[in-house]
Amino acid sequence: MRAYAASFGIALASSLVLTLAVRAGARRFGLVAKPRADRWHKKPTALYGGVAIFAAFLVSFLVHRPAHVSGSTLLIACATGMFLVGLVDDAIQLKPYAKLVGQIVFATAFTTFGMRLHWLPSPVLDEGLTIFWLVGITNAVNLLDSLDGVAGGVAAIAAGFMVYFAHAAGQDSVAAISAAFCGAVVGFLVFNFNPASIFMGDCGSLFLGFYLAGAALVNDQRAMRRNVVSILTIPVLLLLIPIIDTSLVTISRKLNGRAVSQGGRDHTSHRLVALGLSERAAALTMWTLAALSGGVAVLVRNLPWNIAAFVVPAFALALVFGIVFLGRVRVYAPVAEASEAQGRALIPTIADFSYKRRIFEVLNDLVIIVLAYYGAFLLRFDGKLVAPFYEGFLGTLPIVTITQLGAFLTLGLYRGLWRYTSMSDLSTLLKSVGGGWVASVIIVTFAFRLDHLSRGMLVMDGVLLAVGVAGSRVAFRLLRTWIARFQPNPEARRVLIYGAGDGGELLLRELQNNRELGLYPVGFVDDDPSKHGRVIHGVRVLGPIDRLNELVGSERVDEVVISTTKLGAVRSEQLAQACQRAGLNCRRMRIALE
Repeated sequence: MRAYAASFGIALASSLVLTLAVRAGARRFGLVAKPRADRWHKKPTALYGGVAIFAAFLVSFLVHRPAHVSGSTLLIACATGMFLVGLVDDAIQLKPYAKLVGQIVFATAFTTFGMRLHWLPSPVLDEGLTIFWLVGITNAVNLLDSLDGVAGGVAAIAAGFMVYFAHAAGQDSVAAISAAFCGAVVGFLVFNFNPASIFMGDCGSLFLGFYLAGAALVNDQRAMRRNVVSILTIPVLLLLIPIIDTSLVTISRKLNGRAVSQGGRDHTSHRLVALGLSERAAALTMWTLAALSGGVAVLVRNLPWNIAAFVVPAFALALVFGIVFLGRVRVYAPVAEASEAQGRALIPTIADFSYKRRIFEVLNDLVIIVLAYYGAFLLRFDGKLVAPFYEGFLGTLPIVTITQLGAFLTLGLYRGLWRYTSMSDLSTLLKSVGGGWVASVIIVTFAFRLDHLSRGMLVMDGVLLAVGVAGSRVAFRLLRTWIARFQPNPEARRVLIYGAGDGGELLLRELQNNRELGLYPVGFVDDDPSKHGRVIHGVRVLGPIDRLNELVGSERVDEVVISTTKLGAVRSEQLAQACQRAGLNCRRMRIALE
């Protein structure tokens, strides 16, 4: 552990000093990024922070060089080459294809000397997959560098977990190198966290991405054979956040007719900011997700494989929900009138694609059915693969899956829309889930006579199935409400709703769901003291109309909308006069049938 601490400390101290020096030099020679419409920084910010990261890592490696590690010199040499590619790109703006050629060259050089993922039996195919992995992760981290501190923080967390995995596998030298890498990035983060005073540039992001992608391949071969699970989890789970971010950006831009290489505020961190988080909170959220993914990797390494086979899909399903949720966040400007006809053919969000095609719903339920049945088996037998019952589980799994999914379709589960899921839909949901479960129990009973099947497992399956299917629908409804509340139209007028009764609740839902109205509800006002302080769909009842002058300043109110039709002429006139004195427009909601 002393070796890890020494490597980390030397790199950290070097990074702090070198980042200060690089920042001062960049400012002196005008090497700064000027504010742009598609970027977040609001003042000129120093560039070339990646030089400090790379130099600090190199200092630590040379001063406290660990014992010989197979491939470590090659990794550092190729990562240096990737750093130089990024440095040239920062200086003269390489064409995307030229940068890609350089990335492929160094990735191929790395694999030429036997450094591969060892995931495929064919050496040629495995080498091709490894090159794709190296280039893909390198560019994923490069794209992730879109908000202050995000890429550096995620990279540092991934490196920290790499130290753990390498140490657990007895690879102390690999752990020391990763500790040096982590220290170099953490030192830079002191100046890169919001508000950043220096950016790493492509020289930093390409170096970070290639090192993380290649570090998993630098392993003692005997240790790798002993610890296959950790080798598989490190490259996938530890780098899952840049992979997800790149996938989300790529799909979104393709569906919206935009070039993948085109910059924009459509990354995961940008969508979090659009939901109402501050830039710091968005970066910390990304760090938290990276740490959570690393924690799952640790669990997978230490749990029996049969339990890990449940944990990983469950975690993946939760991430898919997050992707679809973030895919609903509007991050693109409206399509121009000149291309309106083309815009109609485009699909604006990933979530809309899911709704129109019903693909997401069916796949979600398919995964839940399998996880519920497998989870019931693990619960019944305490996570052990009891031989006769495990064969029975495997034999009945296809039948249970087909039967329950077919029942969901037949009994109307897919006739509704997730975005409008309410209590009235629960009867249909429970009917579909209950019918599917009963049908599957009847079929496996007659087909297998319950041989090597546990009745307790079947009961648990019904409970888990209901919780999973109902929970996924309700969760998505809550996420949709959250989007409506925390992603106001920046041009929308801020309104107070007078009347916190049924009419007010109806008006609130219409304002939240219909963004074209251009009205954003900031609160209710109501004359009933018992309602003051209450919350309706996330919007608080702020008090009586007498507080109007105070609320105009504190809530930046633009107008008042009256939701109730029960006001008399005198009270209506009083409200109109109060709004006039406060300088506010006053409107009344009206529902008419024609």
